[in-house]
Amino acid sequence: MIDLIIEKIEKMEKKHQKKETVRSSVVLKVYRANRRARESAHYDSIEVPVERWTTVLDALLYAKAYKDSSIGIRYSCRMASCGSCGMKINGIPRLACYTKVSELEGSTITVEPLTNFPHMRDLVTDFSQFFAHHRDVQPYIQNEEADIKDKAKLSEFMQTPEDLDKFLQFSYCIKCGLCYSACPTVATDTKFPGPQALSQAYRYFIDNRDAGGKERINIVDDRHGIWRCHFAGSCSSVCPKGVDPALGIQLLRGHLLGFSKNEKKVADLQERLKKD
Repeated sequence: MIDLIIEKIEKMEKKHQKKETVRSSVVLKVYRANRRARESAHYDSIEVPVERWTTVLDALLYAKAYKDSSIGIRYSCRMASCGSCGMKINGIPRLACYTKVSELEGSTITVEPLTNFPHMRDLVTDFSQFFAHHRDVQPYIQNEEADIKDKAKLSEFMQTPEDLDKFLQFSYCIKCGLCYSACPTVATDTKFPGPQALSQAYRYFIDNRDAGGKERINIVDDRHGIWRCHFAGSCSSVCPKGVDPALGIQLLRGHLLGFSKNEKKVADLQERLKKD
């Protein structure tokens, strides 16, 4: 009986495992251009050795270290936490450090800069506008009690697991810009905040520690705001952290349209600590 259970588990694991193609080398087709130097865009093909565990970022760093040191690339943590290495890999916005070469089909991997961002050089794009949209929705807790003006009155908000579940998923955003790059509305309207900013607006709107919901709603309740979203869902399909920005946008829309009631109760402060 136990053997049958183990066999079934192994079959299920094999079924859900990503198909991997083991290769000894791969050709990177790297997009090259320097806008400031007015260089014409072109692709360089670079062959690099790979192992089963090699990521696209590993392959690019090998190419930069041993083949062409002039390749422009942005990266930092190498563990899908900072979001710096976002790029289009075989036409799909992905994190290079989170994408294994063995998971990709074909002997050639095409790497390009993210679309919907101003291009700077090679695989590097300008995130200034992206972060400006993020700041515009005021992505922080707005509550007079949250401002630590007097350290002697330092305390904390009390939240139930249910209160936390309402916004926890959306707090996993690492601002990698993949959803922004995949959004068709961003491509046609530069004033549109984008899925990242709108989902973060909901993240703070539904947080019961926040008291700035009305002000935040007024920011996105605009013809270039939340109503410009066509619900294509491409933002959620490319998110590496499972944030599901499209869901956050629709939930926020529900509150604006009156389908959902904001019944959150402002979180209570724990009894302030008394000085001895």
